[in-house]
Amino acid sequence: MQSASDQPEHDYPDHWEADVVLRDGGTARIRPITADDADRLVSFYEQVSDESKYYRFFAPYPRLSAKDVHRFTHHDFVDRVGLAATVGGEFIATVRYDRINDRGLPASAPADEAEVAFLVQDAHQGRGVASALLEHIAAVARERDIRRFAAEVLPANTKMIKVFTDAGYTQKRSFEDGSVRLHLDLEPTDRSLAVQRAREQRAEARSVQRLLTPRSVAVVGAGRAPGGVGRTVLRNLLGAGFTGRVYAVNAALGEAGGTAEAVELDGVPAYPSVAAIGEPVDLAIVAVPAERVPEVVADCGEHGVQGLVVLSAGYAESGAAGRERQRQLVRQARSYGMRIIGPNAFGIINTAAEVSLNASLAPQMPAAGRIGLFTQSGAIGIALLAGLHRRGAGLSSFISAGNRADVSGNDFLQHWYDDPGTDVVLLYLESIGNPRKFTRLARRTAAVKPVVVVKGARHSGSAPPGHRVPVTRVPHATVSALLRQAGVIRVDTVTELVDAGLLLAAQPLPAGPRVAILGNSESLGLLTYDACLTEGLRPLRPLDLTTAAEPADFRDALAAALADETSDAVVVNAIPWVGENGATEFGDGEVLAAALREAVASAPAPTKPVVVVHVEMGGLAEALAAATSTRPTPPDRGTAGAVATRPPAPPTPAAAGPGAAPAPTSGPAANHLTGPGAPTGPASSTTPVAPGAIPAYPAAERAVRALAEAVRYGQWRRQAAEPGRVPEYEDIDEAGAAALIERVLGGEDAEPQGVTLDTAQAGELLARYGIAVLPTLPAPTPDAAVSAAARLGYPVALKTTAPHLRHRPDLGGVRLDLASEEQLRAAYAELTEVLGKPEELQPVVQAMVPRGVDTVVRSAIDPAVGAVLSFGLSGAASELLGDTAHRLVPATDRDVAELVRSLRTAPLLFGWRGSAPVDTPALEEVLLRVSRLVDDHPEVVAVSLEPVVVAPRGLSVLGATVRLAPPPPRTDLGPRSLPSYRTA
Repeated sequence: MQSASDQPEHDYPDHWEADVVLRDGGTARIRPITADDADRLVSFYEQVSDESKYYRFFAPYPRLSAKDVHRFTHHDFVDRVGLAATVGGEFIATVRYDRINDRGLPASAPADEAEVAFLVQDAHQGRGVASALLEHIAAVARERDIRRFAAEVLPANTKMIKVFTDAGYTQKRSFEDGSVRLHLDLEPTDRSLAVQRAREQRAEARSVQRLLTPRSVAVVGAGRAPGGVGRTVLRNLLGAGFTGRVYAVNAALGEAGGTAEAVELDGVPAYPSVAAIGEPVDLAIVAVPAERVPEVVADCGEHGVQGLVVLSAGYAESGAAGRERQRQLVRQARSYGMRIIGPNAFGIINTAAEVSLNASLAPQMPAAGRIGLFTQSGAIGIALLAGLHRRGAGLSSFISAGNRADVSGNDFLQHWYDDPGTDVVLLYLESIGNPRKFTRLARRTAAVKPVVVVKGARHSGSAPPGHRVPVTRVPHATVSALLRQAGVIRVDTVTELVDAGLLLAAQPLPAGPRVAILGNSESLGLLTYDACLTEGLRPLRPLDLTTAAEPADFRDALAAALADETSDAVVVNAIPWVGENGATEFGDGEVLAAALREAVASAPAPTKPVVVVHVEMGGLAEALAAATSTRPTPPDRGTAGAVATRPPAPPTPAAAGPGAAPAPTSGPAANHLTGPGAPTGPASSTTPVAPGAIPAYPAAERAVRALAEAVRYGQWRRQAAEPGRVPEYEDIDEAGAAALIERVLGGEDAEPQGVTLDTAQAGELLARYGIAVLPTLPAPTPDAAVSAAARLGYPVALKTTAPHLRHRPDLGGVRLDLASEEQLRAAYAELTEVLGKPEELQPVVQAMVPRGVDTVVRSAIDPAVGAVLSFGLSGAASELLGDTAHRLVPATDRDVAELVRSLRTAPLLFGWRGSAPVDTPALEEVLLRVSRLVDDHPEVVAVSLEPVVVAPRGLSVLGATVRLAPPPPRTDLGPRSLPSYRTA
């Protein structure tokens, strides 16, 4: 073995460590192989079949020699690198590369190609381990300036050939001396990224599916006495009629010395540990004090438990010690291949009849339905469950993830994306751990089913301190804009979340903004009309049926509105009225509900959403929701824990090819668009709307707000089918810009904090991308100002550039339309007399440009979400009122068109009050060019063009600031991995 003095000089690269989700939903840890792994390597090799060894070494190789062990465990982490995938601390697969230097290169010029080889334990083949290792070893190689992999594979080793060919990298293949020779170009491609993300989606969705569809559940911490968290969950689990086996685990049973098999709690067998059960356990609900959780996790991990729901508190929410305890919990669970919901979780629910899982603290099982609900907060989870129950809405699944140290909303978006049982996704989030990934997943999911989000902690920018590790702070306005761009329905309150979810789960999407209003209250009709205008809808004149209207009149009026092609949605207003004998009619609402359901059922097709606004109509909302508030009766379980059948898990759809998205499955119902231009994909087919499933609201404003969100989402869905394009401009000099950036930054010696370009450099860089900045000449003296004006030509503008006066014409730091030397000298004297000395004001001279609307174009790198393109009008509109719009980079032509028009002050650009419209095509082109610059060159971390004066013809960029810095890492382009929880 190598002595200590022979160890590699390079430090151990701990940033190569990663936890990954495998194809079957389990996890593995990938890390560099070190000299301490000799025994693990030998043990691993002994468990590999002779066939796999033959495929690896092209000859019978029953055991590794001491020399082999030394070579495979001692690496310099540059030219020789080995990675291992581990579960429970033991190797399940290895990969290594050795740099090839056979081109006659000098030792100081290392080759950019390496030989790569894999070995996967037979018991773990088919789990996607080799594909995950290839992603990570390729990322390591690129970091070490290796650009190509070479691999030699026997033709019979079809599994390994498929790993290489399906990876999506550009490759060449040849047949030499009885083996297949593969060469892979490691530069990421659109196809390799698509393959990586498709594998990520399938793996993470499968990991969630395993949590939601267990064959057996153990409640660890179920006490003997009634009450307590563990006993409560056990009771809820049994009360819901869970179809699998149920076990109780209580360590006190072993201490009492009794016979574990003879003990029962609530009719289910109870044991002192998971190990004592003696049968497979898929899911463990952990409800023990935090200090006892590590021993429970070890017990579960050593006996094959697939996932944990940790209800125990005392983690990141409790301070620094709790955060460290949470890190250790995640690391320990992942080392066994388990995923965690929690800690400090409220639990999970799956209402599917073949599962009936209520592994939560919710005392009542929700009705089965088509809504998937995720919350971080247990208290908000309780409120949402109660609100949906009162409104008659059913759920497909519910998760309250607490601190979400491992499984997060991103994982459940992966699951719900192609879950045929979920039509609508509702999310309550207090923080977004990986906004870039969340935005990507939300956009993909929103293309096939609605995603509604309410974000807490809006004003603090994140969850409460210590709530989760790590937490990313992103400005509220930026989050809102980017979520809207991704198609997410962004609401402000939990009530609005329920309101929107109720409509989207029960009704088709409106085809447009035209709204028919009918009812028996003229005043309520007017309130509805005004609410529609406030929300940007186009209401038709309300139809007043008068207080003499009977249910049949409502039925006929609604049927006519549904058949009328001049409307896209219908709002029905209903109030009770007093009959001739003094009795209050429609008191229970059931008769009116039946009439409305009849009208909807008689419509030729469910093409228009219908919502009802009711005032003091007892039982109307319940009667309208009755069609959806059904729940299958739980099967007769007999003795608790006796059912051993596993609910059939839906098969993973076969992909059409490497990286292809899963094939469409049946699923979401009439809330999806149909017809030409409708998006296709998983769960995008339609199913009939339940007759009479009409959402009801106690206020017109709430009903119209939910309807408006559905209208906006429907419009986004239609546009998502044609997302626009990123234009190509022939005059862009990408290579010249790159050379300038490298020259300014200084290559590898660049200052980490970056540098702000001077005026000339900024103008040169922008010119490379076709953005002309109006020349600015310094004017430190009156004579210098006159000389500058002579060069530029009159008329000119004199302005200060001092930081406190920059872009502040309201402070008098700008003088315009100076047509002669006399006017210029007078303005200079006045400026310096009022505002200060020239050296303090830093005056400059510019040529006058055509008048127009002053705007601001900016782009900046947000470390959480990436490059963001921003636009607003100069001055108070953006600075005081915050009227600024944002889009992710790279922006398409559709993105920038929406960006310009999304401002509240946008009418100023389009001829407000008789003014001339400005040249918006020229403005959109500048926005697109800035987007291209930032996307092509990640070193451009900030750009500000201010002001950009947009005239009726053309525009002028009067000022520009550009900042360069070494680009931040793009974690979304790296290999798949779960969030890191390293202690350091």
